[in-house]
Amino acid sequence: MSRLSVLDLAPIPEGMSAGQALANAADLAQLAEGLGFHRFWLAEHHSMPGIASAATSVVIGHVAAATKTIRVGAGGIMLPNHAPLIIAEQFGTLAALHPGRIDLGLGRAPGTDMATARALRRNLEAGAENFPADVVELMDYFRPEPGRKVRAIPGEGESVEFWMLGSSLYGAQLAAALGLPYAFASHFAPAALDDAIAIYRERFRPSPHLDRPHVMAAMNVFAADTEAEARLMMSSLQQAFVRLGRGETGPLPAPVENYEAQLDPMARARLDAALSCSAVGTGAQVRAAVDAFARRTGADEIMVTSQVFDHAARRRSFEILAEACADRLEAA
Repeated sequence: MSRLSVLDLAPIPEGMSAGQALANAADLAQLAEGLGFHRFWLAEHHSMPGIASAATSVVIGHVAAATKTIRVGAGGIMLPNHAPLIIAEQFGTLAALHPGRIDLGLGRAPGTDMATARALRRNLEAGAENFPADVVELMDYFRPEPGRKVRAIPGEGESVEFWMLGSSLYGAQLAAALGLPYAFASHFAPAALDDAIAIYRERFRPSPHLDRPHVMAAMNVFAADTEAEARLMMSSLQQAFVRLGRGETGPLPAPVENYEAQLDPMARARLDAALSCSAVGTGAQVRAAVDAFARRTGADEIMVTSQVFDHAARRRSFEILAEACADRLEAA
């Protein structure tokens, strides 16, 4: 039975401040913990006016401090943006403060546009090409070795759960080679989902981190008392995707009635493809969609995300999901 977890981008809706968005992230994490969700992850994105989780490790500390038992982590840290030692120190500190609760998912995309990527890295030449070596270096900093000249303190000897993230076959192959659990970003890039999972499972090599393949797949969930309400909630994410495709960024827009009907057929097709891994509707409809997704992927875990304009409606969406999928949640 696939367990359920939460991915949050700390969305900044129109008219809301980043501070309010971060307070909402902590509030949602507390709700998720009480409902029995397994993990609560935050993602690294930069120069995005609608996302408040850019300083991901800082936000993870904020959320972990507001909760007690739920695992908290990064889904993920875009490692080419950072020196491995810095991430080892940051997550080593988080693990020291919140023992047994910190996850570190790693990705190789910049999480932004190329101009911002340059501002982050200064030198782009070695970024993604060095990703496998950087992952190994990062994990090695957590292995106790007193004689090492460069040490991550905190970090060395701390327990952090490492994950490989991906939306293509590359991440699946690397996760398999390193023996790490694998999380696929099917909530926005589902095209390679089935092939990536198959390759990961076929090529997986046991490691000190994991003895068998472990897959997480992500999906969008919009649950409400009626299907019409749920589809209205989803229109905020749909607008954001369409705007991003045009190179436009901004706060999460307010919902719009019958938004899909306003799109031309090509834009509608692109949107439907990008968001095909979504559960939208009442509790029963969402449960059916989650079950179908679990059967399709055979995922050990399903991570749900919900970009909703109104925070109260987002809370209610997770409550409906939890009630409909109670058997997939841990005892509260």
